[in-house]
Amino acid sequence: MATTFSPVSHIRSICYASDSPRTRLSFPGSGNVGSWSALANYVKLRVAARGFSVKQLVVKQPWKKRMGVFRCATIEEIEAEKSMIEKDVKERMEKTIDNVRSSFNSIRTGRANPAILDKIEVDYYGTPVILKSIAQISSPDASSLLVQPYDKSSLKAIEKAIVSSDLGLTPNNDGEVIRLSIPQLTSERRKELSKIVAKQAEEGKVAIRNIRRDAIKSYEKLEKEKKLSEDNVKDLSSDLQKVTDEYMKKIDSIYKQKEKELLTV
Repeated sequence: MATTFSPVSHIRSICYASDSPRTRLSFPGSGNVGSWSALANYVKLRVAARGFSVKQLVVKQPWKKRMGVFRCATIEEIEAEKSMIEKDVKERMEKTIDNVRSSFNSIRTGRANPAILDKIEVDYYGTPVILKSIAQISSPDASSLLVQPYDKSSLKAIEKAIVSSDLGLTPNNDGEVIRLSIPQLTSERRKELSKIVAKQAEEGKVAIRNIRRDAIKSYEKLEKEKKLSEDNVKDLSSDLQKVTDEYMKKIDSIYKQKEKELLTV
């Protein structure tokens, strides 16, 4: 069952202000006055009642300086950022698994498998293209592959690409199709390929760890912005570790399967 990120239960809206909150103004005999402008009007009325000219009173208003504007990070905004990080993590980890599997498939075992030609690039009219995009590849039996190009004029280019690869195969071009005979692997060659597969598996695990590290940095950034608390980050990091462990197990699984294929005579 796939591991999922659990919702964080203590996320609150975070408000920011560039200035301290306004205080309510008071004036003797006036009660509370809600703003400076209201206070100014009150003063004018009191002065006029006592027989003074309003013009005789100069009221300075340094408070007209623009006050700070509050900005709240809503729960919805925080959840959206958190979900985006989680989605990115899973997409990148899935892509890593696909890359590891593709690398394993390109390493031949003793049986014919069209996937070993997946990484062959052909110079097709000056443009490098993947072999399987310009030819149909099949396995008529357990020890041979058949490559049938959609454009017969590309036969020589395909033949050259196969010879130049590190597969150690000798193509047989009859002018219509290319046949490949898959020889049995020696014991020494099987061990060599097993080491290559183990290295590719470890590279996949390193990529998974790097994805986890990037996600942790993203969570820490949200914490610095006061959008997540320290406890939130701990909970999310714990969930992230579970997802990381799950993908590590996937790499171990496909590695063991490939190793078994290589060492089975």
